[in-house]
Amino acid sequence: MRIGIHGKDFQNRSSRFILKILSALQEHRIETWVSDKFLRLVKAPHVNDFKLKIFDHSSNLRNLDFFLSLGGDGTMLESVTYIGKAEVPILGINTGRLGFLATNSREDSEAAIEALAKGNYAIDTRSVLKLISSPKLFSNLNFALNDFTIIKKDTSAMITVHVFVDGQLLNSYWADGIIVSTPTGSTGYSLSCGGPLVYPKSESFIITPVSPHNLGIRPIVLSDKSEITFQIEGRSKKYLVSLDSRFETIDESVKLKIKKERFQVNLIQLQGQHYFNTLRQKLNWGLDIRN
Repeated sequence: MRIGIHGKDFQNRSSRFILKILSALQEHRIETWVSDKFLRLVKAPHVNDFKLKIFDHSSNLRNLDFFLSLGGDGTMLESVTYIGKAEVPILGINTGRLGFLATNSREDSEAAIEALAKGNYAIDTRSVLKLISSPKLFSNLNFALNDFTIIKKDTSAMITVHVFVDGQLLNSYWADGIIVSTPTGSTGYSLSCGGPLVYPKSESFIITPVSPHNLGIRPIVLSDKSEITFQIEGRSKKYLVSLDSRFETIDESVKLKIKKERFQVNLIQLQGQHYFNTLRQKLNWGLDIRN
């Protein structure tokens, strides 16, 4: 069995946890691959005692059986950029607070690795969006598990984003920006801007404005079979576009299109886990706060 690992923001207090992970993998005789970025950040002593193979964004990871993301939801999104089209099942082990994607605690990490070794898990498939642009942006990482955004830059003035769905004008948004999210991304930036929670299997895109000038504007849910294009206007001639946590600067001449990506992300669910459980824990649903 082969497992890849990516993590970030490790400090000295994380060294014992990292060594525990590597020891558990070694105990199960699992061939371990680590990202070049992860290896640079690791401060754990004796890490070189383990036989680790290194990969980067140019590596073909199709031979991996699983992928471990050590960190939070941001680390999970970064891990997806390494996996890409390989569709390797990914397990998030959260080193901080509970996340929507990284739902396994560091205390349960050894049990999680044992579950993978024994095959005691299920796969939760998540759709991915793809950015098609001219000129091309984000190199070969022109996809996102969570969302795509267009945001104003270098000025306090709002921008205008004309949004077309399958060639038909949907709306002209006078706002600080616009978010197009997958159902997975509905619990991220979109949610903080008033967007709806959308079940991951809903096969949809969510368009959510960021601080719209017209209060009658509301988020809308569309089929993910749609193709969404944009035209941007504003006092500033530079704008920010993002795919998950990756940003680039563009001007209004850049052509942008969003569609559903052909590949998907496979999240590992261990026994007893479910998306609804995460919502209840993360959002305190069902918790009586009157006492």
